Amino acid sequence: MKIPQRLQGITRGWVLPYALVIVSFITVQILLAGGNISATLEGQLIPICAYIVMAVSLNLTVGVLGELSLGHAGFMSVGAFSGVIACISLEGAIGSDPLLLVVGMVIGALFAGVAGFLIGIPVLRLRGDYLAIVTLAFGEIIKNIINCLTIGQDSRGLRFGFLSSASELGLEGDGRLIVNGPMGIANIPRLSTFTFGFILIIVTLFIVLNLVKSRSGRAIMALRDNRIAAESVGISATKYKLMAFVTSAALAGAAGALYAMNFSTIVASKFNFNTSILILVYVVLGGLGNFTGSIVAAALLTVLPEMLRNFNDYRMLVYAIVLILVMLATNNETLKAIPARLRARFSGAAAPVEVDANA
Repeated sequence: MKIPQRLQGITRGWVLPYALVIVSFITVQILLAGGNISATLEGQLIPICAYIVMAVSLNLTVGVLGELSLGHAGFMSVGAFSGVIACISLEGAIGSDPLLLVVGMVIGALFAGVAGFLIGIPVLRLRGDYLAIVTLAFGEIIKNIINCLTIGQDSRGLRFGFLSSASELGLEGDGRLIVNGPMGIANIPRLSTFTFGFILIIVTLFIVLNLVKSRSGRAIMALRDNRIAAESVGISATKYKLMAFVTSAALAGAAGALYAMNFSTIVASKFNFNTSILILVYVVLGGLGNFTGSIVAAALLTVLPEMLRNFNDYRMLVYAIVLILVMLATNNETLKAIPARLRARFSGAAAPVEVDANA
């Protein structure tokens, strides 16, 4: 059955990300079963899944909405801490580890989505550098708030304190400290698995691609291309910008919960400005609005430093050179036209004609 020409671009945009993720998951499972993956790389699988979700969700804000956000790690930290607190609190009530992990990711997504809604109302009225500065400030504020929190649990439930010591919470004899200010959370149940990371990536792609291809997605892209023209035909800038921003924040929260429950200890300083920039690098290198590119960039750049560990003296130099080369390649019009030419050659269609703008 031949796909109509007008649907071929949509079909490729839907099928390729799913196919890439599914084939990669099956390949990794085969390698794991045969013992052909090193312990170091195996330990990177869940962080890779979390970073892929982060990159895809940030691409919704940066690539589709067209707004530069530098506080995505802030939403990740909200999801990480709220999800872990929920899992530790409900550990006795929910006996199933997979169900407990799902509950933690859902709660992390909800709290991060609420944070995205609250910060999005004032922030999305700004544009350009101003929006980037405010989102950067939000990420740092969240990190510092978490550093000042003390949370414990006893028979009366959760006990919260701000700038308090553990003794000031007034925990009863059976109580336990969960969040200890800048010391973070220790003794986290390690519930995350590679399979759940794969499922979260599929769910993220389903949500993001359905949003982008929907009527709301077209409205979001119209606002990105020309806000004045979009508003003149009745498109609400606040509504659709908040829709993209909150969706992106919620997915980052779920990724944060998955990431946090892969380690026995987490601290707020892990989700700092450098983490936000790292995720932005994945998005830019993969291509703005290109979700397949975000997946490849996040996976490759997470693994690359470990692959270069044998060249310890030159590891970061090689990493920087790779980044520069990829940036040059993705911004070169001649190289970007090669896939289109190859498709045209194999399909028998005429290759696209390049027009010289200076002619």
